[in-house]
Amino acid sequence: MLDKVRKLLAKAEDSACSPAEAEALTAKATELIAKYGVDQALLAARDPARDPVVDRMIEVPAPYATDKAGLLVGVAIPLRCRTVRLSRAGSIAVHLFGFDSDVTRAELLYTSLLVQAAHGLAATAVPWGQHPAAFRRSWLAGFAAAIAARLRATESAASSAVPSMDLVLADRSGVVERRRDEAYPTARLARPRRLSGDGGASGYAAGTTADLGGGSHVGTRTRDALP
Repeated sequence: MLDKVRKLLAKAEDSACSPAEAEALTAKATELIAKYGVDQALLAARDPARDPVVDRMIEVPAPYATDKAGLLVGVAIPLRCRTVRLSRAGSIAVHLFGFDSDVTRAELLYTSLLVQAAHGLAATAVPWGQHPAAFRRSWLAGFAAAIAARLRATESAASSAVPSMDLVLADRSGVVERRRDEAYPTARLARPRRLSGDGGASGYAAGTTADLGGGSHVGTRTRDALP
């Protein structure tokens, strides 16, 4: 199933892919990746060893590393992962915690969405009078917010189709949160960012058509003061 998702994402990442084509890819790909998450959770409920809790450190590339980290969080949280964002020596990393199947889904989606966001930014002209960096930061924040909203809706629909799935997922979430809190007992919630650019609406619109394979810092913790 993940192989099918990868192929759909590869098509969506092509700069020649039109918005209409990306929307068509999204419908099937979103369904597949959400179903995969539910299937793995059910299998792990019977055999916990098949889907252990893992953690993975993901370095976020410049430029706009803070905004790209926001996209990773926007993907990870709806897919039942937990995150800690680390700011150090001018670089940013996100420490991801979750069951192996969920971390795999999150990393796969995030990697593809970075490419899709780059295409979207390249195709979006900065309005006259706007500072380019401020506009692009707000664009990425809007893009991440749209992705997070879509993933929450898709994951909710997939889990509600299975009886007692909410209990299974609640147990899994509790396990992941304990692992994160053991690793970072003094982590605190990130402070909301204030962005001055006007690209949020444009970025959100792009996020509504991005292929998901299936901005917000809500639920994110950080060790360091954020820039």
